[in-house]
Amino acid sequence: MAERSFKKEVQQLRIGAGEEFRGEGILAVTKALLQSGVGYVAGYQGSPISHLMDVLADANDILHELGVHFEASASEATAAATLAASVMYPIRGAVTWKSTVGTNVASDALANLASGGVTGGALVIVGEDYGEGSSIMQERSHAFAMKSQIWLLDPRPNLESMVKAVEDGFELSEASKTPVMLQLRIRGCHVHGRFVAKENKRPAFSLAQALESPARDTSRIVLPPASFLHEQEKIKERWPAAIRYIKEHKLNEHFDGDQDDIGLILQGGLYNGVIRALQLLGLADNFGNSRIPLYVMNVTYPVIEDEVIDFCRGKRAVLLLEEGQPDYIEQNLHAVLRRAGVDTRLSGKDVLPMAGEYTTQVMRDGLREFLKRNRPESLQTHPAAPADTQAAERQLEITELARPKPARPAEQPIAFHRHVEGLAAVVPPRPAGFCTGCPERPIFSALTLAQETLGQHHISCDIGCHLFSILPPFNLGATTMGYGLGASSAAAFNVPAAKRPISIMGDGGFWHNGLSSGIGNAVFNKYDGVIVIVDNFYASATGGQDILSSRAENPDRSTNNPIDQAVRGVGVKWVRTLDRTYDVAKVRATIEEALTTDVKGPKVIIAQSECMLNKQRRIKPLFNKAVKEGKRAVKERFGVDSDVCTGDHACIRLSGCPSLTVKDSGDPLKEDPVAHVESSCVGCGNCGEVAHAAVLCPSFYRADIVHNPTRRDRYLARMRGAVIGFLQRRRAARLANHAL
Repeated sequence: MAERSFKKEVQQLRIGAGEEFRGEGILAVTKALLQSGVGYVAGYQGSPISHLMDVLADANDILHELGVHFEASASEATAAATLAASVMYPIRGAVTWKSTVGTNVASDALANLASGGVTGGALVIVGEDYGEGSSIMQERSHAFAMKSQIWLLDPRPNLESMVKAVEDGFELSEASKTPVMLQLRIRGCHVHGRFVAKENKRPAFSLAQALESPARDTSRIVLPPASFLHEQEKIKERWPAAIRYIKEHKLNEHFDGDQDDIGLILQGGLYNGVIRALQLLGLADNFGNSRIPLYVMNVTYPVIEDEVIDFCRGKRAVLLLEEGQPDYIEQNLHAVLRRAGVDTRLSGKDVLPMAGEYTTQVMRDGLREFLKRNRPESLQTHPAAPADTQAAERQLEITELARPKPARPAEQPIAFHRHVEGLAAVVPPRPAGFCTGCPERPIFSALTLAQETLGQHHISCDIGCHLFSILPPFNLGATTMGYGLGASSAAAFNVPAAKRPISIMGDGGFWHNGLSSGIGNAVFNKYDGVIVIVDNFYASATGGQDILSSRAENPDRSTNNPIDQAVRGVGVKWVRTLDRTYDVAKVRATIEEALTTDVKGPKVIIAQSECMLNKQRRIKPLFNKAVKEGKRAVKERFGVDSDVCTGDHACIRLSGCPSLTVKDSGDPLKEDPVAHVESSCVGCGNCGEVAHAAVLCPSFYRADIVHNPTRRDRYLARMRGAVIGFLQRRRAARLANHAL
């Protein structure tokens, strides 16, 4: 069960030539693949590109009609190796994953692919996860493109440019016999727009034809002596062919402006932000017309030297906007200009940050500093108007860009909202955490309680939702080295000691890399530590996609393959499977047993409960349908008895559930606030479980909310109300008498 379904949206993929396509960037990229005659698509989900895999899965019927093969790969390495089908055969193939972590996993296959080259077009669509919205280390795909000489496209973030980039990517790949990487930034993946569609194409050469007419060319295989020739071929044949194609088809774009003694060179993916920054300075209109000439690098590698020289010649200064570090493009452009004898001053990281996301505000400030140094007359002299007060004042005119006049300029600069700084000072930071009712939370509550008994242990974490355990309230874990590498991260601690190491991995990580790199390695090296596998039935962190051990019946995939059988199959003898993680006491006892048993070798605990987010997506529609049909339906909720709660708050400290908070007790003699359960509660029961495991707390209660109650339900409710009312009245009377 993916995070969302695209069954309705994917029907747009059927539209033909001349029709207008409307939708999100990811959907447009899928349409572009079909228009390009792609023969096969593979990949591994990960933000911000997860939805591409979900769209492809929902569009499987359409793909089959066109003869396109799609599969969800076991890992990015698997996906990259899939492109081997384009090495010998004229078949267009595309793969996708989250970069840069996915590119790291796929690096061996990609390096071999780039070395031998391809016959059919090979397109690698990477979701560039860089900036404040990222969940990974801050690196760029650019370095890998340079290292292996894979051409890198970074199109302007609008649907027309992105669709064109897909089509150009295949053509460029075939023209230069080189795989091409298409970089889609977070905003590009989710931008909405429209474009005029083309007809979908069946693959010109099918996978079945390849199987029936096998081809073989040893010069394409990375094996000496051919591998020594590949490097020469890259430089002498493929590079010039790529340069030729990029120039002839004008993949990079040049936009004129009237202030032609300066210019801006920018990565295509930054275009929207740059135009907005220019608008804020009064140097662009609402249609994107810029007064400063722009050279937009929709191809960021290789750099087209002739185009750069032509753009810079005759200008006193040019600003390069290159997001992230190192400054690969800036160094390249300095060398290009100096070799050509062009004396244009090149600015870049001297006025813009060396590292970090280039937000509109960052680029506006950098542009302002660049103009102060090189063309101060371009800056407006009147004060900026706050964007949230401009409604009562003159807006930017929606007309053709006005040219400079002696009087007040036509474009008025816009400042950011005046309240933003004030809000930043008031609203506290909120660290990432588990969802309400998450079944992983009680595992780490149990681990915390176990360490209270047995002392602190070294814990190796892994990529996935469970990585939130390193944050409050759990504060567990020392390292995380990669997806499915939790157990591998503890491999060095396989030495005799008074305490055993603990490692954690999720079910997604287990099937991605953990089975061989973690469990198999532990068995082979007689690892004596504890490995906890969190099995929540889905690849939850990437959007809830099915995996091998998912419980769902998937018509296109093989599911219901138990993790414990795979673990035992590689030789683990001590295995414990917990089918309800909310039983904190049982989870705690199992962890303590694993840490203290005399049995040698890896101890594997498989903690199973369905991801609550996916469970709610699954059961809510069924529940609502039952209620509408008049059927009896029960919803569980938990609460705290304010009279009983002592204000210890162990439930909050050991759970951290977003639905748990505090409120005033209402008792003047009880100064400490008491625990309180918000209406967002999903009835998992973890708060009560963890409280009981910690302090034997009796203050939690469960309430069943009955929709469409039966006669029996109404009768029982009246009886309970009568008994409770009687007891309450008697208690009140006794208290009144005692007070007298």
